Amino acid sequence: MTENEDPSPQHLVERLLALLNVQDHGGDRFEGARKIGGVGRVFGGQVIGQALASAERTVADDRPVHSLHAYFLRGGSEDHGIDFKVERDLDGGSFSNRRVIASQLGKPVLNMIASFHKREDGFHHAEPMPHVAGPDDLASETDLRRQYIDKVPEARRRFMLEPRPIELRPLEPRHWMGGGPREPVAHTWFRAVARLPDDPRIHRAVLAYASDMTLLGTSTLPHDLSWSKGNMMGVSLDHALWFHDDFRADEWLLYACDSPWAGRARGFNRGRIYTQDGKLIADVAQEGLIRPITPKPDGA
Repeated sequence: MTENEDPSPQHLVERLLALLNVQDHGGDRFEGARKIGGVGRVFGGQVIGQALASAERTVADDRPVHSLHAYFLRGGSEDHGIDFKVERDLDGGSFSNRRVIASQLGKPVLNMIASFHKREDGFHHAEPMPHVAGPDDLASETDLRRQYIDKVPEARRRFMLEPRPIELRPLEPRHWMGGGPREPVAHTWFRAVARLPDDPRIHRAVLAYASDMTLLGTSTLPHDLSWSKGNMMGVSLDHALWFHDDFRADEWLLYACDSPWAGRARGFNRGRIYTQDGKLIADVAQEGLIRPITPKPDGA
């Protein structure tokens, strides 16, 4: 790959797997690598994915994670790796519970609790998947970003065009395409851009990583706010994820998001994740800071 050549899909996925493959330092202490070429603030999904990967290293394979609840305490820096300390709070007959503290330079950036459950048979019901178009005839967000890049302030264009390991195919227009306020609902098909290993823990970590995409922006849609327009400050405050069933993160998944409330400079968002054949495999909830600001002129 030359300096100006985009990495291949396989290379992008290899980078993501390296990011989520935390290093075990013993004593339930782990280290997450920094993103290659990363600049500025660490993506929240990266911290969640690395924290989950750390916690799963301390739990038996027959107890998959069923839920995690995380609070973002301060923004992480792309200049450094992230340290993770796992506390083994419970190993019961059916459930295990772990607390994870993520820190940089001795300061916590995220606290997370994760619960793990042995597989059991039980009653079942699930909310059906929304009736939306499938992914095959939709444009990828990468192509759409290139098409609409002139609408994005110049200072943000490099980030917008950066190749990503997760392919997104939105059903509704993105906020950076123009247009005014609209209903706080967003549907997006997503998957890893290349095949992943068969280890279910890897697929759960990748889903945790991707679950922070598109979610917070849902609460900004009725107010015509967007980080790409420079008229808001947006920061994830907390993030909850429930894993319901088996899935592959390298096959198409539908992320159906809505925002039932925003106020007091915060926006609340919900998401349901379905396989292409309609199986509900995860639910997500997140509250974030959506503080309006005055846009700066290009170059400021």
